[in-house]
Amino acid sequence: MQLYNNLSAKERAELIEKAGKERLTISFYKYAKIGNTQLFRNHMFLAWDDLDVLGRIYVAHEGINAQLSVPADNFDAFKTHLDTITFLENVRLNIAIEHDNYAFLKLKVKVRDKIVADGLNDNTFDVTDKGVHVEAEKFNELIEDPNTVLVDMRNHYESEIGHFKNAITPDVDTFRESLDLIEEDLREHKEDKKLVMYCTGGIRCEKASAYYKHKGFKQVYQLEGGIINYVRQVEEKGLENKFIGKNFVFDQRRSERISDDVIAQCHQCGEPADMHTNCANEACHLLFIQCDACKEKMENCCSTTCMEINRLPQEEQKALRKGQGNSNDIFKKGRADHLPFKKDLRNIFETIGKKS
Repeated sequence: MQLYNNLSAKERAELIEKAGKERLTISFYKYAKIGNTQLFRNHMFLAWDDLDVLGRIYVAHEGINAQLSVPADNFDAFKTHLDTITFLENVRLNIAIEHDNYAFLKLKVKVRDKIVADGLNDNTFDVTDKGVHVEAEKFNELIEDPNTVLVDMRNHYESEIGHFKNAITPDVDTFRESLDLIEEDLREHKEDKKLVMYCTGGIRCEKASAYYKHKGFKQVYQLEGGIINYVRQVEEKGLENKFIGKNFVFDQRRSERISDDVIAQCHQCGEPADMHTNCANEACHLLFIQCDACKEKMENCCSTTCMEINRLPQEEQKALRKGQGNSNDIFKKGRADHLPFKKDLRNIFETIGKKS
């Protein structure tokens, strides 16, 4: 019984190319109480491996978080399987605006402590006691209300390339940093302000909405299905699009363009740009924004040092990496000191003060 992926990314890519069939990029999540997480994980892997599903899936006692690539021909069978699982019946599936047959090249189903890392040790709040979910039309109305505080629950490198107009975009590297920061900053407005949140697909907002309700906020809302679902509803219903720029996604595509606005800049030359890339030097692999001109000039690297290393024969590069971990810069997500046009740090306290 095969319970783990046994093909390399290259081998999988070759199979996808040979098959020549369209694949759909899909994401979904569900907070639920799962008892035997390992048994559930194995069941999902076996069922999805048979359907040629690829992706990154996290299973925990609090639920499931999945980002997948499914052959279009197998979509109905995939949906049928989900519906056989009680808590996943009719679960919302966020289907990507743009598809890429190579978005995922392996099937990874992992058991984790939580499906969203939050750094919380507070077991007294119920993650299923969530805020009010609103669709795109209601969301547009809410964010025009002067008594609304709109908060982007994503990280700085996501909101840097695209966000909703007038949204507060916390300068944080992780979701866990946002929770206490926002709670502290809006402490005086728990009664009188409407706290409206959004994220990529809704999973972070749902946990945050339960947390903030637990902390005493009286009016908590979240965008149903996140940015992905919002864009689909805007197009289907002919609504005004209030999102500017691109939506960061966690697969090989890295982003989906929502509007023609380019609101970010190349971290190396400062020219308008909003395409993230990973430094080609495997010992660095820093995620940063790079324009086409710098990409060619710097050979897809973030610095001249990395460029020189990347030019070495693979065996020499491996020898240099031996016994070494990735550079600490990898965790800075575009804010490494050697990038002259990295995103400036902003003060969330000042930003919220202007909205209050």
